[in-house]
Amino acid sequence: MPLLKDRNFLLLFVGQGISRFGDGLYTAATAWLAWSLTKDPTAVAVVSVSAFAPAFVATFVVASYADRRDRRKLMIATDLARVAVVAAASLLLALDLLDLPLLVTTTALLALIGAPFAPARNAIVTQIVPDDRLQQANGLLQVAFRAAFFVGPLMLAPLLAFGSLQSVLVVNGVTFLGSAAAVAAIRVTRPAPTGAQAGLWCDLSAGLRAVLAAPDVLVVIVTFVLALALTNGFLTVGLVAVVGQGGQYGLLLGVAGVAEVVGALLLAGLRIRRLALAAVLAWALLGIFRAPLGTVTSPVVAAAFLTATGLASALTDIPLIALVQQRIPSHHLAKALGLWEAGVAGALAISPFVASTAITLAGVGSAFLLSGAAVVVLAVTAALTLACVGVGQAGQKPFASADGTACVAAAEETAVITATSE
Repeated sequence: MPLLKDRNFLLLFVGQGISRFGDGLYTAATAWLAWSLTKDPTAVAVVSVSAFAPAFVATFVVASYADRRDRRKLMIATDLARVAVVAAASLLLALDLLDLPLLVTTTALLALIGAPFAPARNAIVTQIVPDDRLQQANGLLQVAFRAAFFVGPLMLAPLLAFGSLQSVLVVNGVTFLGSAAAVAAIRVTRPAPTGAQAGLWCDLSAGLRAVLAAPDVLVVIVTFVLALALTNGFLTVGLVAVVGQGGQYGLLLGVAGVAEVVGALLLAGLRIRRLALAAVLAWALLGIFRAPLGTVTSPVVAAAFLTATGLASALTDIPLIALVQQRIPSHHLAKALGLWEAGVAGALAISPFVASTAITLAGVGSAFLLSGAAVVVLAVTAALTLACVGVGQAGQKPFASADGTACVAAAEETAVITATSE
């Protein structure tokens, strides 16, 4: 594809693929390490939550710095800081000092440090790619992200067989170095300042106003977060209950992962005119195919349903990111994407509990049906809401009120008065 011939985009594509490979490997390694330390599934759950909770709390706040600072330098600094944390964890493991509390602390710290990275990365795409190629760019990046994150856990077994958990952490640190090197080689021009520099809380308030001024963006983000909370846990907790066999479970998860990669690749070659509508209706498609999954008895049928939901999953976030990139002004873009990332982290943290509670109360088959039906209702409601606000068309310019803030305006006015008096 032509975008992959662009030096800057290719560096971002390769670098973030390497980084996501490390993320997938680290996620699997920490889960396994928590189990090997305690033999307690609760400990695994605690470590998993520690990877999401800091991002939920901090991502939107720290994304402000990605809008007010050089995004490229922020990404490099974040990667290097994460290298230091992984190196410390590796040293503790080598000294046999890494217990469960320290593992939870290290995982939470890594998530906290990495909080501004994803908003900055998604926002910097607009500095590299023309507006008419944003959807294609996001599709290609999602191919790299999903494929690499899927491959990461698969490498845990051979790395443990021929090395140790310490070598796994070393490989993870190397992936962060690779990401930092790729980002450092990117050549982008930082967007010109829009006026006087706003403070943190003023900037966050302005970012929220920018999102509220683009109701289609708000509807799509809220729909995504709620739908993810209703469905994601069923891909892990629920699928275990359906399959009941470890080998089939891993295979079906692999089918879903491959389908997401294929879906992202297909979307990279398509042009979607109504990004907001496509993003919310994709959840309805996912709900329709996910609903009967709890009643199937054949692995082949389950694989077919998971293939359909994997393809639909790619359609839920790629148009969303392109929509935000088109509709939100550049100086608020990372905050808008950070708000979405924070919501995703929160949804991922609670979704397993939603699934397990529903299965306990209603049974596996009924729980899947309820989850699918709820997502379909949510998606249809969102589509009707988009029709009411009348801003479903992609490419529409941002609302005028989203471009500035009262704080910045006041600062600019003060600057003008001062210059006049001089």
